[in-house]
Amino acid sequence: MSVSALAGLAAFRCRLHLWLALGLRRAALAETARRLACCPEDAHALATRSHLLATDGAWAAALPLQEQLLRLRPADAAAWFNLGYLHDRLDQWNAAEAAFRRATELSPTLDRAWYGLGLSLIAQSRLEEALLPLRRSTELQPMSPHAWYQLARVHAQQGETEQARGIIEHLRRFEPRVAAQLTGETGLLPGRP
Repeated sequence: MSVSALAGLAAFRCRLHLWLALGLRRAALAETARRLACCPEDAHALATRSHLLATDGAWAAALPLQEQLLRLRPADAAAWFNLGYLHDRLDQWNAAEAAFRRATELSPTLDRAWYGLGLSLIAQSRLEEALLPLRRSTELQPMSPHAWYQLARVHAQQGETEQARGIIEHLRRFEPRVAAQLTGETGLLPGRP
């Protein structure tokens, strides 16, 4: 990379950092658009623009940027997770599942990817298959209630009330509100048949 190219990259990153630090999202989006117009393979600009669009709810607009980023960085587990997230938001469950699976292959400890995989399987009514990724997510992030919540719901939907009750009891120890919500949704009280 030439000295002028490096200087341009440094200036872009500095301006982008400033806009983001000041909370000026429109300016940051404009900055990424300018950068991508001259350097369409700038991975940082692609990732940042995709992220900003996704957080604005413009998932369809973020999707091709994320796909382009993955063409540049096919072994980036976080980028695969983000692609799965975008497909999930667009109700594209098969594509979400494939992206989350790839993320877990590349980074087996990426708990969010396991969780996303579980959710995509639930959305496809593949409850039995959803158990493994949800369990893996709880192993990797035992104090996060989200995967526990979904795991209890799947067990309850499958008539596995003892497993669901056990999770509700577990959640009562560190997330009593989530446990109460599960009790209300499932009608299952912990420790009772």
